[in-house]
Amino acid sequence: MSNEKKDKALWSGRFSSTPADIMQKFSQSLDMDWRFYKHDILGSKAHAKMLGHIGILKPDELNKITKAFDEIEEEITNGEFYPTISLEDVHMNIEARLIEKLGPLGAKIHTGRSRNDQVATDYRLYMKDAIEGIQSKLNLFLNTIIEKVQEDIDVIIPGFTHLQHAQPISLGHYWMAFFWKFHRDLKRFQIAYETTDINPLGSGALAGSTLPLDREFTKNELHFSNITENSLDTVSDRDYLLEFLFAASTFVLHTSRLSEDLIIWNTSEFDFIELSNAFCTGSSMMPNKKNPDALELTRGKTSGVLSSLYDLMINTKGLSLTYNRDLQEDKRPVFYSIETVNMILDIMTPLIKGIRVKEESIAHHLNKGFLLATDVAEYLVLKGVPFRDTHSIVGRLVQYCLKENKTLETLSIEEWKTQHTAFDSDILSILSPRSAVDRRSTFGGTARTEVKRQIEKAKALLNL
Repeated sequence: MSNEKKDKALWSGRFSSTPADIMQKFSQSLDMDWRFYKHDILGSKAHAKMLGHIGILKPDELNKITKAFDEIEEEITNGEFYPTISLEDVHMNIEARLIEKLGPLGAKIHTGRSRNDQVATDYRLYMKDAIEGIQSKLNLFLNTIIEKVQEDIDVIIPGFTHLQHAQPISLGHYWMAFFWKFHRDLKRFQIAYETTDINPLGSGALAGSTLPLDREFTKNELHFSNITENSLDTVSDRDYLLEFLFAASTFVLHTSRLSEDLIIWNTSEFDFIELSNAFCTGSSMMPNKKNPDALELTRGKTSGVLSSLYDLMINTKGLSLTYNRDLQEDKRPVFYSIETVNMILDIMTPLIKGIRVKEESIAHHLNKGFLLATDVAEYLVLKGVPFRDTHSIVGRLVQYCLKENKTLETLSIEEWKTQHTAFDSDILSILSPRSAVDRRSTFGGTARTEVKRQIEKAKALLNL
């Protein structure tokens, strides 16, 4: 079934001729908004029920319209009804099919409604579903991270600043750092959802309607939490999409940073982890290669989502109120971001779950970079030496070790004492990366007691 014979737009009464073919191709939005068809039908049925509620549609008319919409949805789902670009978009195609089925009765559906508030309704309904889907996957991802924290809490690794060895940390503490980043992302998506969850239907083209439309009725029918306050704002508003794209952008920034660390850790030079074969590929020429392609693609796709945010911001930056056709271009960046965020979550959740930590290789790195230098400085602080003095003393101590090709752990008590008289035999008791981790028990620190506290708080937040 096709609408190709319906080559005259439903708005064409003002015009004595149809648009040029190239204009129809340029103007159509079906390649983007046909995915709204279920939401368009849902919104139209709610609008029809409201028209019945206020007496514009008789009960039998409402029943016929509702039944026809159910049939149209089934036709689309079964591949029996195809849209045509001469009708421009999903709204006009479905309305034309309704009129084809019901005649003049079908023409009543657009009473008190404009495509401006219709697309706003469809889009908000679609985005609510999309955000809920992302939130569900993000919750699963957060659960996977918590499992990884519990699995790796006793693994000690070097922490880094400037990609240089800095201080020892629990690997569980590292995973928790990303838990909190992604949990903030979850909250940002929730804010985007709340911004979206507002009923625009009844705003009309820009000024509302002279008809007694009941917007509270359609709000309840469509399960919106609130109603937009101003019709001019409603049809021009794309803030809810910007909110979503900002949430998506910060999410992919976090996955990109995580991917960068894991790519580095997976190198032969670091050799901290091994990735599952399921998320790596080989080289077409070099049979020895195992490339972390999933992580590299996650990092690479970040740019597209960030660009989507800027795309929509630039699109709307100079638009006068209210609706301008520029806003038809609001879908491509949003749909790209939805698809990309979903794909990244589908990849990253099992990828993180399947990482094998190589403790034997990590142990070698714990002897590099004088990871316990700060512990030595703070040891002197507890002996009454001012911190700025201890910083200088330990700096000279590191120079001595480099010159003598030694580590802090291999210095004799006599060598310690030559650097400062405050050093005593108890200095040897702090020269353990594991004990150094557990001494950092300040709130939010890397001590395993603190990581366990974070785990319990995280579980409570996720209702685990």
